[in-house]
Amino acid sequence: MRIDVLGTVRAAQGDGTPVALGGPRHREVLARLVAAEGRMVTTDTLVDDLWADPPARAVGALRTFVAALRRALEPGRPPRTPPRVLVTEGPGYALRLPREDVDAHRFQDALTRARHTPGAVTSLGEALAAWRGPAYADVTGSAWAERERARLDELRAEAVELRARLLLDRGEGAGLVADLRDHVAAHPWREPAWTLLARALHHEGRRADALAALRRARATLADQLGLDPGADLSRLETDLLNGVTPFAASAATWTGSGVPLGPRTTVDLARTLALAGGDALVRSRSDRLAAITAAERTGDLALTARVIGAYDVPALWSRADDPVQSRAVVEAARRTLTALGPDAPAGLTVRLLATIAVESRSADLTPPERDRARDAARRAEAPARDLGDPALLAFALNGVFLQSFTRPGLATARDRIGAEILDLATTHGLPAFAVLGRLVRLQSASALGDLDTASAHAEAAEQLAAVTEAPLVPVLTAWFRARAAAARSTEPGGPSAADVAARYRTADEALRTAGMPGLHRGLLPLALLGLRLLHGRPAPDGPRLDWGPYRPWTEPLLLLDQGRDAPARAALAAAPAPPPDHMQEALWCLIARAAVRLGDRGTAARAAAALRDARTEHAGAACGMLTLGPVAAYLDEAEACAGTG
Repeated sequence: MRIDVLGTVRAAQGDGTPVALGGPRHREVLARLVAAEGRMVTTDTLVDDLWADPPARAVGALRTFVAALRRALEPGRPPRTPPRVLVTEGPGYALRLPREDVDAHRFQDALTRARHTPGAVTSLGEALAAWRGPAYADVTGSAWAERERARLDELRAEAVELRARLLLDRGEGAGLVADLRDHVAAHPWREPAWTLLARALHHEGRRADALAALRRARATLADQLGLDPGADLSRLETDLLNGVTPFAASAATWTGSGVPLGPRTTVDLARTLALAGGDALVRSRSDRLAAITAAERTGDLALTARVIGAYDVPALWSRADDPVQSRAVVEAARRTLTALGPDAPAGLTVRLLATIAVESRSADLTPPERDRARDAARRAEAPARDLGDPALLAFALNGVFLQSFTRPGLATARDRIGAEILDLATTHGLPAFAVLGRLVRLQSASALGDLDTASAHAEAAEQLAAVTEAPLVPVLTAWFRARAAAARSTEPGGPSAADVAARYRTADEALRTAGMPGLHRGLLPLALLGLRLLHGRPAPDGPRLDWGPYRPWTEPLLLLDQGRDAPARAALAAAPAPPPDHMQEALWCLIARAAVRLGDRGTAARAAAALRDARTEHAGAACGMLTLGPVAAYLDEAEACAGTG
């Protein structure tokens, strides 16, 4: 089965036979589920997206569309056999297809690979060639489709420019001129597109045409936007006029509306974008790295240090969204710190050390890297307290917080850090760090099982977010409320497990587009596993459940619940010690439960030793987003198994 939405919506069986999808509403239902990228979309959301003014029998009509789509997508499915492609899940529906079977997903994955691996440019070209027109071209008049179309169109423009740059950088470029002419015609204000067109023309030996293209770019920017060209375009024009072979142009620091920005301006803009979440957050990370690269090229160490340290965006999660980018930032900070030497201004040194501590997320590091990151946090904190700069101290304390996950059972210590950040931010008017302080305290209260206090911090964080326009906050607090509902689901009169699962899925759908893959990946399956454990039910399973980084520790229980004891024992033996991060208590509890079920006394003893200081905490709740229940229950059974109780 293949589904295409980069153009009109269509589907085909594996042998290429077209699938008759039905009318416009049928196609829109399928398209909306494609846009969800495998996540459940609630019935209420589908109704609201399909109809501006839903009719009285909208839900019934939706079910009719779904039934017809199921018949079309799986024509050979026997009666009363559960569907495998368009499935019912909780209070809604989800599309279950591998990402390579949907053209929009293939395109996005190819772009992601090419951003980090220049050798992936061929697959990026193939993904671009799959476009047949505007995305969801036959879904008109729907706000969700307009948003998705605009998002994909922006990614397409980025992909066209990235492919051209990668090919030109390695001395290739046959056929690029025609593609780039079309691209600049569609996007005349994207300055990097003009630069790439001129480079492609020069590559073909057409120096005069390349200069003419740059003159048109200059005129377009001046006449329609009142802007002078940026450094890359001006440098290329100078090189061509002087007969110098142009070097590869640097990656654009910012391509929004063709505005040329220097590294300091770019990193300020990136910091603003990061707080907006979603695609803006993703873009902010690449813009930041481009600004650092540009600053390093100037050879100005003080400028480079200021650019690296200016991105003091509060960070809450112990796993990086883009580990490659984070490592690059840390390496640049270390290089600059070394080059500045011991006589550097204290403020610059603290910012560089705090940057190292914040960007070195513990879940992604080797033990020596963790030691260096914790050392950076310690070295940043002490002088930050003496400099009289509240914002700098808050940034340094953010690094201390992220490096505080040294072992299980430290929720109380993290709460103290959060309280200091909150007090500092409230006293000195630092709203972004006030939000961070609230969320750190929410996490700590959640870990300690104090849901009333955690709820108060959640409400306060939401109030701050409404004033400061921080849209990521309600995404996180929705997860907390699902976590609180999970805890109440075991009490008389509490919500049902099915209702809690639906809340988790709704929260997950919002998180999916929030630009935080380091947090998102694997979170929903782990939350659902915790819910199952609370109710004494088998672990959720299925080939399309993405356990992400948590797979090594969930695998033994998954295998045990399938009755596969021998593979479960092997998986338990292969599971490494959990990384010291937000989920360490949860993962140690999973190890403990599997060891107890297998009668593995040695592993049970190891898990009990790790968990002993966390007896009063709740497993997984340190993230404030899920719970596996009290650590004490897992610890007691592990100690009993090991004979150490």
